[in-house]
Amino acid sequence: MRIDLHCHSTASDGTDTPAELVRNAAAAGLDVVALTDHDTTRGYAEAIAALPEGLTLVTGAELSCRVDGISMHMLAYLFDPEEPALLAERELVRDDRVPRAQGMVAKLNGLGVPVTWEQVERIAAGGSVGRPHVATALVELGVVPTVGDAFTEEWLADGGRAFVEKHETDPFEAIRLVKGAGGVAVFAHPAAAKRGRTVPESVIAELAAAGLDGIEVDHMDHDADARARMRGLAGDLGLLVTGSSDYHGSRKTVSLGAYTTDPEVYGEITRRATGAFPVPGTGGA
Repeated sequence: MRIDLHCHSTASDGTDTPAELVRNAAAAGLDVVALTDHDTTRGYAEAIAALPEGLTLVTGAELSCRVDGISMHMLAYLFDPEEPALLAERELVRDDRVPRAQGMVAKLNGLGVPVTWEQVERIAAGGSVGRPHVATALVELGVVPTVGDAFTEEWLADGGRAFVEKHETDPFEAIRLVKGAGGVAVFAHPAAAKRGRTVPESVIAELAAAGLDGIEVDHMDHDADARARMRGLAGDLGLLVTGSSDYHGSRKTVSLGAYTTDPEVYGEITRRATGAFPVPGTGGA
């Protein structure tokens, strides 16, 4: 059983539509795929309508959080998407994405880069706009060779010359909201040092005490040492260990199913969730 619990579509910053994502997941030999767009559930209906027979969809979202000045992402699985408190917080974060991206465009213009808001809007194509869309604009303009190269202090990394902060949820509050909506909370790529400052293990222990369910250990941004350290920490704290591709279509080089989650861990996630249930494919359109 092959299970990939972290994927993005055009509803946020992936390049596959939700329908294309589930079809590509089936073609990649996955049995279970999670749709975890940034701070939005907008892709659910399309993904479910197109879900191929033999593939199960886990609905979720990747929530933008910040603790002690450090950005982090919380994967929320199988929550009730209409639960009012979590819905309001997602909307607050999502609504702040537009002025934030516009601020990055203005900073880039001040640095002599001729990026426009219209260009970023076109790239986002109605999705939940974020830094990867601005990074793609920099690639189009020949400023950087790849999207990843835009995430440096020279450009869009946390604290970079064109970085602009946005509203981000306190992770302890995120756990409370996810649990209140019947969901399961997993800390995404917690040791991805190449993305910037990482959350100290002492804070991860506090998050575990507050109800965090798991940490994403097997991820493209974790080297072997980071995976071993995070797996050991999960064992010490009684946390579930997940693995995922963090697939973004052509915006990243990683392929669907490059990293996967153990079926027993997936089973435990589904047992803990009460807000929603995995959706089995019946041969979508």
